[in-house]
Amino acid sequence: MNIYITLDYELFFGTNSGSVKHCIIKPTEALLKIVDPHNIKLVFFVDVGYLAQLEKQKEDYPELEEDYKTITKQIRHLANHGHGIDLHIHPHWEDSYYDGSKWVFDTTRYKLSDFNEDEVVDIITCYNDTLKRISGKAPKAFRAGGWSAQPFKSIKNGLEKNNVFIESSVFPKGYYSSDNQSFDFRGVSQYNTKYSFSEDLTIEDAQGDFTEIPISSYKVSPFFFWKFAFKKLQKQKRNISYGDGSAITLKNNEKIRLMTSYSHSVVSIDGYKASYIENAFNKYIKNTKSNDNFVLIGHPKAFTEYSLSKVAEFILKYKNEHSFKVF
Repeated sequence: MNIYITLDYELFFGTNSGSVKHCIIKPTEALLKIVDPHNIKLVFFVDVGYLAQLEKQKEDYPELEEDYKTITKQIRHLANHGHGIDLHIHPHWEDSYYDGSKWVFDTTRYKLSDFNEDEVVDIITCYNDTLKRISGKAPKAFRAGGWSAQPFKSIKNGLEKNNVFIESSVFPKGYYSSDNQSFDFRGVSQYNTKYSFSEDLTIEDAQGDFTEIPISSYKVSPFFFWKFAFKKLQKQKRNISYGDGSAITLKNNEKIRLMTSYSHSVVSIDGYKASYIENAFNKYIKNTKSNDNFVLIGHPKAFTEYSLSKVAEFILKYKNEHSFKVF
């Protein structure tokens, strides 16, 4: 099995963005301490909109200049040591700004589909060029912010222009819809770990120019989310996230759905979700071929001591039988 550990490298987008130090730098360093001894490389989907905004505003705010130096130094370190550096696009950065004390987020246009086709191409091109300049590597893969990559047509044009032909936003059977965020992957086969497509990233097309490498998913019972909520209330040190910000709140009806019925979630190295990594992996081994893919997702801001311990256990148990890769 080919194993990809992919990270959405970003701040929080709620009322408090959190700090670069605690949401990105320190948790990434903690994960590197686990993978470096095994020469395992990671895939970083870098939220480039944040970098673009830092470049626009850092001359006016010394603290942003420091954040920019800190984060770009780590990105170059990651690139120089063989980790994947790829595109993660949260386009609401186009409408967000720093007010002198905090980031102010306008998530009205949270999805690329909230922009017109020319704007989408311009955003992807700008972000691609920014990341390439900072990291010294041309991105090979794309992941949409909030998994909101539908409809794909305008995104397709932007990625083609920039020679990015690997997509990794889909997680089979997942869906969600709100005023800002939207995706529907219920039509994607649970254990389809790689396929070609053209204009619809949920429909296989053997002649398509794009390759979808889905994030692995897992069917979760409502009991899991009750236990997850209980763990948060306990506030045990090992279950406290590195990140010091706040996330966008889920809709109430989505919370009710998750806590009253089975749902599909990404296989994640974040927080308590890391508890089902091994169960999910064993299901993929049982239902796929030996050269298929198992794609983990994580967000450094959401790492905990517990979740990183589960990653370390997973690596030690499977590193000799399976291949850890980048795109």
